[in-house]
Amino acid sequence: MIPLSDGIPARRFPIVNVALIVANFAVWIAYELPHLGASVAHASFYPCAVDGACHPALSWVVTWLTATFMHGSWDHILGNMLFLAIFGKNVEDAFGHLRYLAFYLVGGFVAMMTQTAVTLITGTGADAHVPLLGASGAIAAVLGAYYVLYPGSRVLTLVVVFLVRIPAYVFLGVWFLFQLVEGDLGLLAPDAQGGGTAFFAHVGGFVFGLAVARLFAGSAAREPAAAWS
Repeated sequence: MIPLSDGIPARRFPIVNVALIVANFAVWIAYELPHLGASVAHASFYPCAVDGACHPALSWVVTWLTATFMHGSWDHILGNMLFLAIFGKNVEDAFGHLRYLAFYLVGGFVAMMTQTAVTLITGTGADAHVPLLGASGAIAAVLGAYYVLYPGSRVLTLVVVFLVRIPAYVFLGVWFLFQLVEGDLGLLAPDAQGGGTAFFAHVGGFVFGLAVARLFAGSAAREPAAAWS
């Protein structure tokens, strides 16, 4: 399922969300593309660095942030930025610019730490040496917040070759269930599942977004009664 629009225009220009998208593309084009393998090795996050089993060039205290703005391929960054563009603008609208920026960054940290904890507890030493990178953990936090703030919006979605409008709570609920199931299957059969995707980063980010949005929902959420188009 590929989301195309949520039909809810932002009440104010989403300057932070746009800046985050620009920053992700700038890192990808200016830093990663010229030397992709070297840049991934240098600035990605390594779970093994947290427990001291390895010593990358940069401390994990730094790389949790640098890795949040890095991607592994054009498909990776284009998919992530599509979700951020569609769902992030309205979460920024609800939270306000500065609070949204803080929420996004902390969400990325929580997502990274969730995946790290699962890897160190259930994985092998080799698993802990696999670099983590991508904005999807932070974006998962945005999706979790959107689920709380705008559950009734209808997401225009491309399903195979058909355009359908799916309630946000269904679209995001199915997305989260997929991450949870794939993550659990990866625990049961790590060699057969996952495909290099850090599913528990998505799970951790989404749950964080749910919790934060519920905490602030009373003062921040103002869902339009009818804004689909």
